[in-house]
Amino acid sequence: MDSSAGTDPGARDKAQEVAGQAQEKVQQAAGEAKSRVRDQVDQRSTEAGQRVHATAGDIRSVGEELRKQGKDQPAKLANQVAERAERLGGYLERSDGDRILRDAEDFGRRQPWVVMLGGLAVGFAASRVLKASSQRRQQDGQNHSGNGQWSQSQLPHTVGTPQMTGI
Repeated sequence: MDSSAGTDPGARDKAQEVAGQAQEKVQQAAGEAKSRVRDQVDQRSTEAGQRVHATAGDIRSVGEELRKQGKDQPAKLANQVAERAERLGGYLERSDGDRILRDAEDFGRRQPWVVMLGGLAVGFAASRVLKASSQRRQQDGQNHSGNGQWSQSQLPHTVGTPQMTGI
């Protein structure tokens, strides 16, 4: 048999073994990454749940104050918001990372438009932040001239002290 015409069975087996090991390592790394994400979601959701519970208590206190002032409708609204916040806080505290991720995926499948609009809102907010920081950097660059000299507006103004330029 001519070895140049075909593939050596030993080399083919070795290649399959190496490919199998590589695939195994990729699956292991993916599993570890998923586990880390799950743990982070679990930890952060519990912390967020505790904060939401505390906020719900604050909102409930505001509702009680409003009721004391005779403002029943705003007090009722505050209590409704507090109840929903308590339910959300309880869900976040009780749920593990798997459940939260699964619920988020299910919500995304049921309400894709809401997810797309949320992504659009986040993108718009991020663009506004970037634009504002860009304008601030541009203004800072204009206040400081490129030759190492400070502009007149940046120098301290003290009565009776001569201004130094060209430093």
